[in-house]
Amino acid sequence: MVIRVSAPTPAAPTRRLAAVPEAVVMQPTTLCRPLDCTYCYLPFRKAKHLMPLAVAAAVATSVNAWAKEDSSFEVVWHGGEPLSAGREHLAALMAPFRGVKHTVQTNAALLDDAWCAFLLEKDIGVGVSIDGPAEMNSHRITRAGHPAFQVIMRGIERLRRHEIPFDVIAVVSDPDPAQAADFYTFFAGLGCRSLGVNIEEHEGVNTAHHETEQAAEFWEALTAAWQTNPAVRVREISRVLDFARAVLNDQGAISRGGRSWDPLPTIAYDGGVVLVSPELTGFLDPRLGDFTSGNVLRTDLKTLLSEADARTSWLAEFWRGVDACKATCPYFDFCGGAHPANRYFEHDGRLDGTRTRYCTASKIALFEGVTRYADAHCH
Repeated sequence: MVIRVSAPTPAAPTRRLAAVPEAVVMQPTTLCRPLDCTYCYLPFRKAKHLMPLAVAAAVATSVNAWAKEDSSFEVVWHGGEPLSAGREHLAALMAPFRGVKHTVQTNAALLDDAWCAFLLEKDIGVGVSIDGPAEMNSHRITRAGHPAFQVIMRGIERLRRHEIPFDVIAVVSDPDPAQAADFYTFFAGLGCRSLGVNIEEHEGVNTAHHETEQAAEFWEALTAAWQTNPAVRVREISRVLDFARAVLNDQGAISRGGRSWDPLPTIAYDGGVVLVSPELTGFLDPRLGDFTSGNVLRTDLKTLLSEADARTSWLAEFWRGVDACKATCPYFDFCGGAHPANRYFEHDGRLDGTRTRYCTASKIALFEGVTRYADAHCH
């Protein structure tokens, strides 16, 4: 049976953004080394801007209060490459936080025994960025232009040797369904706990584009490979299955349209706060400004979130786009509306457009591919 997604959507909440986030993203440095991935959109990845300790202390004031109410509250150290900040500085940035779960998203190239000891000592969760086996990892290269696969694998081997659990995020530049089985088999043997799959997106200087049908066939083939050997949780497949269960169980508020958005504040190295879309951090638009809602060195994070609509110039335009998606797209209950960065980069600097290439490859094609497999095999 095919799951339809065009059921009536619950009315949108009066307040669009939740008052308290589930996590905050911290940028300890803009520098990414030693890699220089060809699809990277980050504007300052070759400059070593370090987050001052005062920024982390300011963020911790609000976060520590939230963590008292939510023991699963997460502080995600992202970049750039967060390990480029160095162990001493990263430890100092983490020091003001209490009762949170720290995680780092790393390219693994800098991981050595000392870093592994640091991760274990502080009980830091680890996410690794690797795009699959060597032939699928060709866009991840070093500053010298050499393939980075072996460097990344050395870091992963150190994690395994120290028995440090890790999750993986992979970027798929060519969603070829013929490669989906090999892609999944690689991660099933890697030892990771979960796999997040990002079809290469049009963001910043990267203008990637993929056909919807090819992407749907890739997701269908990936679902088949996962179903054969469900050793690794695949984030995207789980999202579709969770949505389908909610529909079949007739649960209320199954779509993002029926609940508040997680503001997911991203704290740039200088204290600037970008909401909802970490990918907009560091960009400057002549019409919309720098996308920040303020700076934690001047206003506490709790206030910035409570006053987000008044302080964030682009949010009203973005909400108009979300409402347009809801009114026109049969996949809205599953998708919830295109992400701000994709709208901005794909619609000539506008945030009130509707469908994006990201929608088609990573939401619509995903839904079609997974449900197509289910329809063919789950009777």
